[in-house]
Amino acid sequence: MAETRSRQVVIAGAGIAGLTAALAFSARGLPVRLFEQAKQLEAAGAGIQLSPNATRILRRLGVLDHLLPNAIRPEAVALKDARSLRELARVPLGLAGESRWGAPYLVAHRGDLQAALVAAAAERPDIELVTGARVSAIAVEPQSVTATVETNGKATKVAGGLLIGADGVWSSVRSELARTVGFAASRFSGELAWRATIPAQSAAGQAFAQIAAIDCVTTFLHAGFHMVAYPVSKGSAFNLAAFTRGERIAESWSGHADPAILSSAMRGTAATLARLVALAGPWTAFPIHTVEQRRWTMPEGIALIGDAAHAMTPFAAQGAAMGIEDASMLANLVADSPGDPRQILAMWENLRRPRVEKVLKRGALNRLAWHAWGPVAIARNLVLAARPAEKLAADLDWLYGWEERKVGRR
Repeated sequence: MAETRSRQVVIAGAGIAGLTAALAFSARGLPVRLFEQAKQLEAAGAGIQLSPNATRILRRLGVLDHLLPNAIRPEAVALKDARSLRELARVPLGLAGESRWGAPYLVAHRGDLQAALVAAAAERPDIELVTGARVSAIAVEPQSVTATVETNGKATKVAGGLLIGADGVWSSVRSELARTVGFAASRFSGELAWRATIPAQSAAGQAFAQIAAIDCVTTFLHAGFHMVAYPVSKGSAFNLAAFTRGERIAESWSGHADPAILSSAMRGTAATLARLVALAGPWTAFPIHTVEQRRWTMPEGIALIGDAAHAMTPFAAQGAAMGIEDASMLANLVADSPGDPRQILAMWENLRRPRVEKVLKRGALNRLAWHAWGPVAIARNLVLAARPAEKLAADLDWLYGWEERKVGRR
């Protein structure tokens, strides 16, 4: 019994990071108990971009077999000026990108990704998924960590060798650790995300097809906002995500904000783009929160992964990918390390931090470039025009071509 408890991994949160962690630990022979606060698994947001650094891991864990029938492989990422609709740059994806980075670049509905993760987890008998269950307390014991889990008003103590907080930007596990130096709450970034999903055959879908390729990820750049659009659900719909400055709204994934904020930010855009935005409504606003933790782990056997550890703005389209990388590397390091798996947590954090910080810097650079105006925007456009597609792709090799390396291997 003690041996089973010491090997068991307890995970809070059945989002992308938590489900990936469950699959990754199970693949390495460790039993998993996965607790999700929501009574039903409902994917927040709408669309998601999965770059090769993420799909490489999902393929190894058997998730792509379930996802590919509903996902799309875009041919390119196209950057367009929101005023003139002139294409500024194009990064080739599709078969060329898959050949370059060794895994596909995919776009999908978040619900399809979550369903694929759940389906893969259901195939593994050593993964137990419990919904409607919230971690309400944490206790550290000499050889294990015990989480108090509340389910239907009943509290149950669950012990394991590791407790992983994968419960997102408003993490309950992180809140429980807040009494410890180095753990803090999330912070509103000052940015709002506006999301809409439009049927391809609707008036909004046809308006989109008039100004952008339907088989690409298109980003419209403007000083006041930027908008990313791409197909989802086998091409039957388009996901639109616009980003503006805004005031803090309710801390949830489905908020309400004055749509005048979006329309005001779009002043000076092309009439056809403004028409698309008008037809795509009503838009749902989401507050973008970030998490900047001085530490992600505790030597007693607790780790935060994904948004619970380092929620970031979406401007590098890497939030989910970083959670997937976190989960895979942590599971492999724990499985490959002899002795107490908890001793590996500090090593995992030290390996992951430089990677995550580099991605954070790329996201900040993207936002600066995409919202440039005046002479800075002119300079940006000239630089993009002078840079061949091959060079633009090469600039992403460090990001999309990333693979785990075993500890000690150079």
